Amino acid sequence: MPEQHAARLRLKRGEERRLRSGHLWIYSNEVDIDKTPLKSLEPGSEVVVEDHRGKPLGRAYVNPQSLICARLISRNPEQALSSSLLKKRLEQAISFRDRLFPEQCYRAVFGEADSLPGLVIDRYRDVFVLQAGTAGMERVQEQVAHILQTQYDARAVIARNESSIRELEGLPQYTRALVGELPQEVSLTENGADYFAPLEAGQKTGWFYDHRAARRRLGPLVKDARVLDVFAYCGAWGVLAAREGARDVVCLDSSETALEYVHRNAQANNVADKVQTLHADAFAGMKELIGAGERFDVVIIDPPAFIKRRKDLKNGIAGYHAINELALRLVAPGGILVSASCSMHLPADQLLDVVRSSARHIDRFVQVFASEGQAEDHPVHPAIPETRYLKSWFVRVLMNG
Repeated sequence: MPEQHAARLRLKRGEERRLRSGHLWIYSNEVDIDKTPLKSLEPGSEVVVEDHRGKPLGRAYVNPQSLICARLISRNPEQALSSSLLKKRLEQAISFRDRLFPEQCYRAVFGEADSLPGLVIDRYRDVFVLQAGTAGMERVQEQVAHILQTQYDARAVIARNESSIRELEGLPQYTRALVGELPQEVSLTENGADYFAPLEAGQKTGWFYDHRAARRRLGPLVKDARVLDVFAYCGAWGVLAAREGARDVVCLDSSETALEYVHRNAQANNVADKVQTLHADAFAGMKELIGAGERFDVVIIDPPAFIKRRKDLKNGIAGYHAINELALRLVAPGGILVSASCSMHLPADQLLDVVRSSARHIDRFVQVFASEGQAEDHPVHPAIPETRYLKSWFVRVLMNG
């Protein structure tokens, strides 16, 4: 249980402004280390956060090893991260998703946006997969698992604690069952399609629910179309496109395991005859298709984050230019490009500028007709821009002249 008598974390003069505006993070350079011996605090322990005059601002958990040294859990300085608070926050988050997605396949908790900073939970009906990204959440993950088991009949709760943020927190990487057994895969339903995804050998929590809203738009765009799904993973875009009436789909990915799941998912949705796979690096595979004279009515590029840190911005943007230019070359005249990015450091308007300039570079003209952000189960905290990370642009590609 969190300690009831917490230490004090005193901020420097003026450093409380972001917290007062609603943000939940405190950086180590904002702490008055003369008043607060930050390095002496135990990772994951709780503190009462104070402004420079000693006025309480709320309660947080700390990690002196991390640049983000504290994350606010309550505006009430007396409110510990107790089982009752965890139960209340989980209920608030899950009841909202249940209204939207009665099949109970969704992101159940999205960290700061659900007032549970550092915690992510994906739900696959009676299997819950969590990531504790911080020392504070690592301390309470067993309590979270118990609540999921007792309140939501979880058959399994899996800690998939393998992420780069844990390295910054000084935490080990591991995957293990907190409740039940560790399944090799999970099953889910999204936009009416049924899927399987690898858990132990898969990426992150097994599936990427965040583009669900963008994938909903595929229906009228892919009727009788030839579709290319790049960075296909398990075929979330491509298999759905086939199910929505595409005549031919190619799913391109560098992972053999992922492409095995593409075939399984195509079979599960009775579209195996429409779906092919291409095992290759995305850049090499697209160049191969261009060299073979292939063209597609719809091309979808949904790459991993090319810009994980701000210092990666220049190289990352170059990567987005390269991949978008290759994609545009593969779109038949009058066809459609769906260009997505999960890089938080790349704003949506900057991705659109990448698409525009890539099109100009190869003498194409693009018409923007739709855009999407992350789905409803990935809500945005209005004071924390870091919670708004996903974007996708839908453009029609025409020849100039």
